[in-house]
Parts: sequence; structure tokens; C-alpha cells
Amino acid sequence: MRALTWHGKRDVRVDTVPDPTIQDQTDVIVEVTSTGICGSDLHLYELFGPFLGEGDILGHEPMGVVAEVGSGVTELTVGDRVVVPFNVSCGTCFMCGQGLHSQCETTQVHEYGTGASLFGYTKLYGQVPGGQAEYLRVPFGNTLPIKVPDGPPDDRFVYLSDVLPTAWQAVQYAGVRPGGSLAVLGLGPIGDMATRIAKHLGVETVIGIDLVPERLERARKNDVQTIDLRQHGKDLGDVVRGLTGGRGPDAVIDAVGMESHGSPVGKAAHQLVGLLPDVVANPLMRHAGVDRLNALYSAIDMVRRGGTISLSGVYGGSADPMPLFQLFDKQVQLRMGQANVHRWVPDILPLLTDADPLGVDDFATHRLPLAAAPEAYATFQKKQDGMIKTLIQPKLG
Repeated sequence: MRALTWHGKRDVRVDTVPDPTIQDQTDVIVEVTSTGICGSDLHLYELFGPFLGEGDILGHEPMGVVAEVGSGVTELTVGDRVVVPFNVSCGTCFMCGQGLHSQCETTQVHEYGTGASLFGYTKLYGQVPGGQAEYLRVPFGNTLPIKVPDGPPDDRFVYLSDVLPTAWQAVQYAGVRPGGSLAVLGLGPIGDMATRIAKHLGVETVIGIDLVPERLERARKNDVQTIDLRQHGKDLGDVVRGLTGGRGPDAVIDAVGMESHGSPVGKAAHQLVGLLPDVVANPLMRHAGVDRLNALYSAIDMVRRGGTISLSGVYGGSADPMPLFQLFDKQVQLRMGQANVHRWVPDILPLLTDADPLGVDDFATHRLPLAAAPEAYATFQKKQDGMIKTLIQPKLG
């Protein structure tokens, strides 16, 4: 089969690799029909080389059709249409039973002390082959894949793999009551979808912050108040407070994470790690501060006293400096973590089976064949061509 594979910093290629096979009686093989490129894929493209192996298959946002089932699979049959969550979760352990599928005890990566394994996402998370490929082996076939109806195009359901539950969890963790106020830092796919979900759930004042014109315009069309960082990078907190009665929003979602602009020290750390040999870079990334924290610092500044910060953007450092005095003095609550996909599916799926209140049908800005994936990574990383969300569809090529 063909698959997108990692070969080094900013070097991903479409290679011919062995087809996946049934390895356990509850495995299923899925023929991938659509698979997203995620903002966190860019961390692999740019930074996480020390935890990748040449030829690793990337991607964690797939859906498709069941092509083969193991002898122990009773909940799916060949031909069923499924979405595959990015968490590799068993669905039956203690953590899954608590709705914490991203902490699944069956697939935790004890070697690195991390949570549940993830598709297509480094040794830190199990080095499980990913879904930017023609076929994908999916374990836990009775509990992990999400069966979806035939009929509507893939765009209606593919975001159940990551974007929708990640954004939904970010909004739920923000805990804004109807009529309240929410600021969203970063209007990439997760931040954009979080603004839509917040509006759908009754948040009255939703403020979206970014510096990419296409992202800002997209949010404005959905009745989101927008702030352009190119104009208000230095007075952002004051501007946001001016829109929220002078005290700041009830909650802030940081949908940027360590890719934040305006953090020169963090940028230097990123560049340094990218130049070091793996034997040196590996422990540096695991134990040092390598994040660009400007977005998080902005969130702490602008949130009202007694408010909540919800982190959905990915951070990677273990010793990043945190302004604990400011957090304590403002009585700020922090909530964060990888999305627990199955926890939120019952809330989200009914919104996808009839009307389209969240606008998923036209959420993608680009739909490309698998052969175009390397160029798409480069374009997405540079924020060019109006690219906000790309779906790779292997059958297009």
C-alpha cells in the first residue's frame, strides 16, 4: 500500500509499504477513505524527530470502510463505515470507564511514562502506524472504531476522529455558562471549531484571536468577534478586557500550544532541538523547557479573576517556567489534556446525522490525494494558500 512516512525534519514522503495485517483476533483492517492533517502533525514535521523512526507512518484522523475483521470481532462486519479515534483505547479498563480514554491503562506507554497510545504519533505514544495511508490496522475492533451511517460524505463524520472531540472537550473544560464570555487563542482547526461549538452551546460573547487573515475572516463569518494579533500583539489583554466589561472573559481556550508566535526563547529551543543528534535531543525534550509559551502567558493575562483556562494546544516541555504567583493570585483554574474521544461521541454524533449546526460539511479548505500530502505539510506549516484544514483522500489519486 501507499502511506505517508517520516524521513527527517520537514521530510515526509509517500512510500510503498507492507499492507497491515490482522495481528489479534479483535483487530480490524480499515480501508482509509479520508484522513486529516492535524496541527499537531506539524510537531512531528518540525520538532519530534528524536522520537520518530525513519519510515514511521503518520496521521491520526482517519475514517474509512472495514475491509477485514479478526475472528473475535462481533460489533463490525466487512463494509461497515467507521471513524477511528486518535486515542488507541481499549474501552474496558478503569480509565476508559471514567471517560478518560486518553489515559487508557491498556495502551499507556510505560517506557516514557505517557498516557494512551496514539495513532501515528512517535515512540512517546506507542509508535503505532498511522492513518495517512491506504489501509490501517485498528485494534479493539469491538470498542474503538465509531460506526457511522452510510450516505453523507466523509466530511460529515471524519472530524469525530480528533477535531470535534478535541474542540468539544476544550469548550466543556472551559465551563462557560450560556450567556458568558470565552476567548479562543488560535483559529486553526481546533480553535475555529471551538468557537462554533461555544456559539452552539449558548456562549454569548465568543472572541477569536489569530494573525492569519483567512482564519480571522472564517471566524467572522460565523459571528465570532475577532482580534488580529498583527494589530494588537502588544495590547491584546487590554483589548480583550475592553470587550468583556473590563474584567476579562470567563474562560480562555489556548488552541495554539507550543507553536505560539512571539516567544523568541522557545523558538530558539525548537531550533536547537532540531539541530541536535537524537541521543542529546531526546533527554532535552523530555526534561527541559522547549515550549513557546506566549499563548499561555496571554491566556493567563486576559482571563478574568476566578476564570478558567482550557488548554487544547500541545505542549511538550517538562520544565517550562509557569507564572504560578499570577495563577494563584487570580485564582485561575487550569484544565487540559488529550481529548477523550469516546467520552464526547454521544454528545456530538447526533449533531452530525441530520442538520449541520457546526458547519462540518464545508470545514475543509483542501481535499487532496495521498500523493500531494508532502506538499500539503509544507503549505500548512507555512500557513499558505488559505490552508486551514486539509483532508487527504487516497482514492483521489
